Amino acid sequence: MYEDKVLLITGGTGSLGKALAHYILSNHPEIKKLIIFSRDEQKQFQMAQEFPSNQYPQLRFFIGDVRDLDRLKRAFKEVDYVIHAAAMKHVHIAEYNPEECIRTNVDGAQNVINACLETDVDRVVALSTDKACAPINLYGATKLTSDKLFIAANNIKGWNPIRFSVVRYGNVMGSNGSVIPFFINKKKTGTLPITDSEMTRFNISLQGGVDMVMHALEHAVGGELFVPKIPSYKITDVAEAIGPECEKPVVGIRPGEKIHEEMITSSDAYNTYDFGKYYVIVPTVPSKALKDVLESNNYPKVPKGFKYNSGENEEWETVESLRDLIKDHVDPDFKV
Repeated sequence: MYEDKVLLITGGTGSLGKALAHYILSNHPEIKKLIIFSRDEQKQFQMAQEFPSNQYPQLRFFIGDVRDLDRLKRAFKEVDYVIHAAAMKHVHIAEYNPEECIRTNVDGAQNVINACLETDVDRVVALSTDKACAPINLYGATKLTSDKLFIAANNIKGWNPIRFSVVRYGNVMGSNGSVIPFFINKKKTGTLPITDSEMTRFNISLQGGVDMVMHALEHAVGGELFVPKIPSYKITDVAEAIGPECEKPVVGIRPGEKIHEEMITSSDAYNTYDFGKYYVIVPTVPSKALKDVLESNNYPKVPKGFKYNSGENEEWETVESLRDLIKDHVDPDFKV
């Protein structure tokens, strides 16, 4: 499906965007063009050094902001597939800059949808977050709104064969601004600040995130919200894995943070199916194509009252497994 096709990643200079670019260019050399769309020229310059044009001739860079509909429409000309990863992601920054968060995460999402509908884009995968599930902070609320917009876009496409789907996952191990690189950097000070000793999070590797996005791009028929089956970790175990000798004072949670994250609520369970590797939340009234997928594969619904949160997860990382994961996915030279 990638031969002679053009794929564009919004926010493509981020951790997941770069991982997606590396995976696509390495595994699908038949692709015609891969476009990185983002607003940060410095990050594009740095990424271009990591992906030199003589080795990756299909790679292109396009400066632009998802807030700018006209720029999106120009960027999307002759594009077949779009992965929407651009967002304001820091919870506490969004709390103090609410209008900016809304303009990027909500207005930007609608701009991406409109630009796709007005060009020849065939498939769209939008990235979500566990914070969009039962949100208590603005970032989560904007991403829940974004999710709803992308799923609902399947209802307004008319004759257009375009497919919109969403992937929702937890903390990406080693991504920019995440806790593991933060702790590794803070270790040299001898102190690792713990927000709350009870805090838990879902954990997914960059490759796990890439695999999930590619699965949705290749298999979604439109309207699916994919949720991975992934382990949780305790923040205290992360601190112990990285700096067992460090002091670990409890400093309190930041504005808008949860103690435990959720990805599926008990209310979502009525429309959630078990697809094996993933859970899939479907619209209350799924399309005929999505109904056919559910019926032909006989996917079971999750049990009544089912919920999926990081504090009640059945699968957990340990201090030892976290150390192995850090070496494999974050820092190969990591030592305790």
